[in-house]
Formats: sequence, structure tokens, C-alpha cells
Amino acid sequence: MFQSFQRKMLLNYLIGSFIAVFGVGSMFIFHTLDLTSVEMNYLLFIMSVSVIIMLYSEFLLYYKHVYPIRKIFTSRHNTTQADLQLAYRTAHRFPLLTVQRILGPHLLGFSIPVSILAFVLISLGVLNLPIYYIALAWCGAILIALMHAMIEFFLTYRSIRPIIQYITSESMKRYGMTLKIDPRNQVSIRAKLLASAVFTALFPVLLFILASQIRLVENEGQMLSNYWSWASIIVVVVLIVSLSGAILLFKNIQHPIVELEERFDSVFEGDFQSMDNLYDDEFSHLVNGFNHMVEGIKERDKQNEHLIESFFTVFAATLDARDPYTAGHSERVADYSVRIAKRAGFSDERIELLRKSALLHDIGKIGVRDYVLLKEGKLTEEEFSKIQEHPVIGYSILKQVGLPDDLLPILPGVRSHHERYDGKGYPDQLAGEDIPVFGRLMAVADAFDAMTSDRPYRTGMPIEKAMSIIEEGSGTQWDPYFASLFLEEVNSTMALNEIAASKTIHS
Repeated sequence: MFQSFQRKMLLNYLIGSFIAVFGVGSMFIFHTLDLTSVEMNYLLFIMSVSVIIMLYSEFLLYYKHVYPIRKIFTSRHNTTQADLQLAYRTAHRFPLLTVQRILGPHLLGFSIPVSILAFVLISLGVLNLPIYYIALAWCGAILIALMHAMIEFFLTYRSIRPIIQYITSESMKRYGMTLKIDPRNQVSIRAKLLASAVFTALFPVLLFILASQIRLVENEGQMLSNYWSWASIIVVVVLIVSLSGAILLFKNIQHPIVELEERFDSVFEGDFQSMDNLYDDEFSHLVNGFNHMVEGIKERDKQNEHLIESFFTVFAATLDARDPYTAGHSERVADYSVRIAKRAGFSDERIELLRKSALLHDIGKIGVRDYVLLKEGKLTEEEFSKIQEHPVIGYSILKQVGLPDDLLPILPGVRSHHERYDGKGYPDQLAGEDIPVFGRLMAVADAFDAMTSDRPYRTGMPIEKAMSIIEEGSGTQWDPYFASLFLEEVNSTMALNEIAASKTIHS
């Protein structure tokens, strides 16, 4: 990652240098001054020597600036918490440090040697230029350096973000610490907008005034058309510079806006991921606000999930309190249903919905009269018809509760767990695949637990006998696929032991 960052910084430097120094600067010098070929060669020599001095001095300062960042990559195992904090602070300051390098060794390392060498050559008569041109050259150099600094400032903002992200994650992974930025190192969007707008507006004017001053002196006594042919070139350069500045500023502002927009879309789709805060301006506050919002949503969802779980627990406990003879029945049916679903390859989300549906499958018995529900002897035909109403009663209760959309799939299981595969069940006499899948699956689990559980009027039958009945009823009373899966589950030694233990615990 660090090598990639280094390459990006080098590319940024080349882009900025090409546009500012070799583009605008060379245009300013070679298209404004009337030079002989000899004088042009001397100027190229002066610039070459100065560029070498500039690059060397700039490299020394760059090496110093990048050292805290380099250290956490070259000495990963020996990196301390203080090292990460310093690297984080340096990374956030790097766009400003880039400006410092451009306006420091870049400008001075180039301009001072050029001025000295030019002064010597003018004094010796090698260059036929007025001395005050050196002062004008300084004005031009400062303008070009400012433009170069602006270009690299915005480009560095993009290049440094992966480094900031890496340092942040390393700090959390190693020390569980959130790094903080020094407010003094922040450059606000307002400052960036004002500086960019003022410079973009003034730079072309100042450059044109400076170039015009030289060109008018150079063209004294020549035709006016020469001036305008030169001026047209300067106008093109001015236009390019203005557009480049506007595009850089727009890109700098656009990136965090687009990222925030994408994250909001993710939240809308249910992906509650926090956003890495890689910014040190007003966008930093926006990202912090977004992250607080996401954490708030997560906390709210956690509370809602807890309330929903409590809702199911309370309903199941209410039924147990109403009919103590069937206490634990719903939990066991839910457990058996989950085992069948796992063998059937249901997804985790679908299994959880099935579990909830099984927990509430008998909730409608709340609406059955005590003399019927708690009767110890054999039910009359009329009493049994009252019992048969409990799936519809349970379905109606849950419909009135107003379940959230993601829980609505539990309703068909509650209504249809007493349907038979041959169509002779209740309440809707559905048959085969017309029976909702939760109802077909839960019917097997419900029947098995009912057969193997003790009642006041009878003792629960042995597991082997209940399995035999389910096998005989496969394809008539129960869905053959889910019946076979359940029999496979129970036939394993582990399953038999778990069922026995489960019945002991719930009893």
C-alpha cells in the first residue's frame, strides 16, 4: 500500500509539474520573450541546473514529511500507539505539507539558482535582457508555484485516503482506539472554496498582466497583429488553467458526497455499515453524523429484536400458563421443526421464521374455553370442533397484532399446521403442495410431540411407536418429504438422546 501511495504522489508531482512548470511556465517564458537560439539554450541550461537543485532539496523535505507514515509500514511489529497517532496526524496534514514543499524548496530551490545564474549571465552580456526581468520572473514563479500547489493539494487529498483508512483500521485492531485529528490541521471546505475561487479568478488576470508588460516591451515598434497572435495563446492557457482549477475543486467536493449518497442507499437496503472517516474538513462532521445515525439504527433494531423475542416468549408462556399439561410443547415443536428445516437445507433466515411460527402455532388456544381446553376426558364432537378453531383464532390474533412485514411469513404456519396432506385436515381442507410449506413441516413435528407427551388422561407413547405411525401416515396425513427427513433425524443415535433429554428438561 505504501509503495502504491509513493507512486501516486510521484504521479501527482509529474502532473502538477507538467501543467504548471512545463505548461504555463514554459509558455510564459518562451512565448513571451523574444530570444535568440543561443539565449534560449542558456536559459534551458539555467533551468536544468535549477531543477536539479530543486528536486534534491524537495526530496529531502519529502523524506522528512513521509517518515512517520513510512515507519508504520517498514516497522509494523514494532509500531506503537504513539507511532500510529503521529502517522495519522501526518497523513491528514499531508496535503498541507505538499503545499509547504511546493512553496518552499520547490519554489525557492528553483527560483534562487535561476535568479543568481540569470543575473550573472545578464551582467556578462550573454543574455540580452533587462535586470528587472528577474523581478518579473519571481512574480511569475510565485504564480506558477501557487497553481502547482493548488493542483497537488487536491490530488494529494485523494491519494492519502487509503493510508488514513489503513492507519485507522490498524489502530482499532491493535489497540481498540479511535484516532483523533488535531483541529489545527483541518482545512475547511469554506477555506478551500475561497482559496480556489480567488486564485482561479486572479491567476489568469495576474499572469496576463505580467505577460502583457513583457510582451508590450518586446514588441515595441512591431505590428499590433503580433501582439494579438501571442495574446490568443495566453488566453487559451488562461482558459485551461481556470477549467483545471474548477474541475479539481469539484472532484474534491464530489467524492465524499457520492460516498455518503452510496452509504445512505446501503442503509435504505438494510446494510448498516459505518463509514470510515477519512476527511478533515466539514465532511468529517457529516461522516461522524452518519456513523452516529447508523449506530442509533443498529441499537434501535437490537431493541426491537429484543422486544419481538420477548413478544414470542410472552405468548408461549401465556399458553403454558393457560394449559399446564402442554407446557413446553411449543418449544419442542419449534426445536423439531428447526431440525427438519436444517435437513431440508432452509436458509438461516427462513429457519428463524419457522422457529417463530412454531413457537406461536397453538396461540389460538387462548381463545378456547377452559372447560374444553382443560377437559381431562374424551372430547365430544362439538368440543372437538371448538378445539379445531384454534388455528384460525391464532391466525386472527397475530393479524391484529400488526406484525412487521418481515414476520408475516409466520402466519401461514400458524393457520395450516393441522392440515393433512390428503386434504382431510382443518381449517381449510388444503391438500398436497397447496398447504403452506411451514404448515406441512410443522404438522410432522406437532404430531410427534403430541403422541410422545404425557396427558392427564393418557401416557405418552414410546418414540419408536410414534415414528412408526408417522411412517405409516406419510403421504396421507403428513408430507412424505418432511416426514422422511424427520424420521432420518430421529433415527440417529444423537437425535434420540437429545429428544429424550429435551423431553426430560421441558417436563
